[in-house]
Amino acid sequence: MVIDEVIRVLEREYGPREWQSSGDPVDVLIATILSQNTSDINSKRAFDSLLFAFGSWELGAHAPLEHIAQVIKSGGLSRIKAMRIKQILNEIEKEQGYIGLDFLNGMNMSEAEDYLLHLPGVGQKTASCVLLFALGKPCLPVDTHVFRVAKRLGLLSSEVSIEKAHSLLQRQVLPSKVYQFHLHMIEHGRRVCHARQPRCNICVLKEGCLNWQNEQEKLRS
Repeated sequence: MVIDEVIRVLEREYGPREWQSSGDPVDVLIATILSQNTSDINSKRAFDSLLFAFGSWELGAHAPLEHIAQVIKSGGLSRIKAMRIKQILNEIEKEQGYIGLDFLNGMNMSEAEDYLLHLPGVGQKTASCVLLFALGKPCLPVDTHVFRVAKRLGLLSSEVSIEKAHSLLQRQVLPSKVYQFHLHMIEHGRRVCHARQPRCNICVLKEGCLNWQNEQEKLRS
């Protein structure tokens, strides 16, 4: 199945998506770190607790590690995430003289991506989330839903790693469709293309889905 067809079918199913800012880039960066390996509810609770406890990222950057970990305990992996958050905030402040990432607006996408990736513990997915959701740059994040659905559809080969998937999918999606594609793939993964027991019977993409075709072939043999 070609990716343009996937985009068209999912837009027809879920409606168009116009870009909306998710907030300040530092906020999005920290929120993305807190979202790792936990639910949306728990990560939001941890993020809100951080803002309530410190009021500013400058105060958070200079808080004791154990204090930060305690504040974000509801998000899971609190000590690991606290250390990463503290290191990132300190690094930005050391380099920029303040804690802010608005200067990334003046960079092209590749330059902004390189800057984010050099921050302690920031990987491709996290950097892409900041670029797409906070800055409106068409950098495609690949989370578990996007990765799973793309593989089942045959947009990625079965042996491709999630690290390689970012660049491979990025090349296939028009910049103007990156935001919509990302959101639609996540929505489809959550509603229909579940990790276990996907609801293939109601899937609008099944006729072009490599995984579904393989399953049908097994049933016939």
